[in-house]
Amino acid sequence: MSSIIDGLKPELVWKHFEDITKIPRPSKHEERILEYLKNFANSRSFEMREDSTGNIVVLRPGSGGGENAPIVIIQSHVDMVCEKNRDSDHDFMKDPLQLYIEDGWLKAEGTTLGADNGIGVAAAMALLDMPDTVELPPLECLFTVDEETGLTGAFALSGEIIKGRTMLNLDTEDWGEICIGCAGGGDSSIYLPIGYKKAPSDFLSFQLSVEGLRGGHSGVDIHEERGNAVVFLSSILSALQSIDCRLVSIQGGDKHNAIPREAFATILISPEAVSEVQTIVSNREKSLQKEFGSMEKNMKVILSGLEDSPDENLTEESQSRIIGLLRTLPHGVLKYSHDVEDLVETSNNLASVKINGGKINVICSTRSSIADALESQRERIAIMSNAYGAEIEQDEAYPGWAPNVNSPILETTTKIYSEILNGKPNICAIHAGLECGVIGEKVDGMDMISFGPTIKGPHSPDERVEISSVDKFWDLLLKILKELSKK
Repeated sequence: MSSIIDGLKPELVWKHFEDITKIPRPSKHEERILEYLKNFANSRSFEMREDSTGNIVVLRPGSGGGENAPIVIIQSHVDMVCEKNRDSDHDFMKDPLQLYIEDGWLKAEGTTLGADNGIGVAAAMALLDMPDTVELPPLECLFTVDEETGLTGAFALSGEIIKGRTMLNLDTEDWGEICIGCAGGGDSSIYLPIGYKKAPSDFLSFQLSVEGLRGGHSGVDIHEERGNAVVFLSSILSALQSIDCRLVSIQGGDKHNAIPREAFATILISPEAVSEVQTIVSNREKSLQKEFGSMEKNMKVILSGLEDSPDENLTEESQSRIIGLLRTLPHGVLKYSHDVEDLVETSNNLASVKINGGKINVICSTRSSIADALESQRERIAIMSNAYGAEIEQDEAYPGWAPNVNSPILETTTKIYSEILNGKPNICAIHAGLECGVIGEKVDGMDMISFGPTIKGPHSPDERVEISSVDKFWDLLLKILKELSKK
């Protein structure tokens, strides 16, 4: 039976990647992919270690002359961000991904692809499947859980299950780059109590929606100043405050680390105000298109009538507070680094809003490469939230990863990368969370870098991986390990 990956190189990496795209693996629901990896290791008689969180280490002895070399850790995370287009009926808890190729890129129909970090997982599995004649050092293939919702697996990692002190993280998303540092970050969960009152019987019910935005990763894409559907929707609702318009419900965004692509509100409008509301909405759409048109070419602002009219709407005070809070909370780049050109230092993603019980829940995800700056911004978010009568919960921030320009593994990788590229790779730090920062704090003396193939649109249904870059990434990985097997 033919497959979409037939003929793609390297065959072993693509085979494993296709296999894992058939296995549901949302964050916090990794039990099936973990079972698959355990069966994979057991069927090949590899030693395996596991901690109480679910992180797995599969051990492959050195081979081809690398038997006595120092252990190298190959690290990837098994979970994926599950985002889909509104018209998709894909069920991430049970359905396999539907893959297709377009213009040299592998994609999934209407959903995230999970190349972040499925390609890394597949590459680790391919290494485990290498013949004994291949020159490799002893490997500890570390598969972590729940990276995408807070680096849970890395935070809870037992240092006892890994012995190596050189680590290759396979979660960077640009071929030609070596990542040697990353931002830290932390979430803020804001809970605003709301009240309801009886809705006017003659008011008409409408859905106001912002749709078709690009979304994307709240770290690596934040500098592009893409539109945020929650921000756009709240700006329109704010413009409607002076009109007899009642807010019933609001929802937008989903994942803390994804820029919201869609947002929706149910509103009630007095019959005599409908025309004025339509004009304001139309004008706001034109204004947003003028401001973001080249970036958000598919953006739509839609006001559509609803058949059923709700019995209740938010009180004036609740409506004013939620709109005010959403208009006050920051979104986007807050500061660029003074030391590294074009590096975002601090940012905030206004990630989601939804009604949960008698409260409106707003999630913000803040990132910074400076720990004090991170906590300062989270303090500001708490003060803003409290000013509107909201409660706030802030989880422990995860640490950034401070660059080590004198790293031995960086020197080795740069040399090999330069030979492949016929030029220098881009050595960089990224404005996103990598597990390296957490693992480096837990395990003393860890020497690490991160690299990978080119992946665009992570955390959105536009996610895609450049097929040709996977072959080059695999070649680089094998050459690095061959060099390390001689140490």
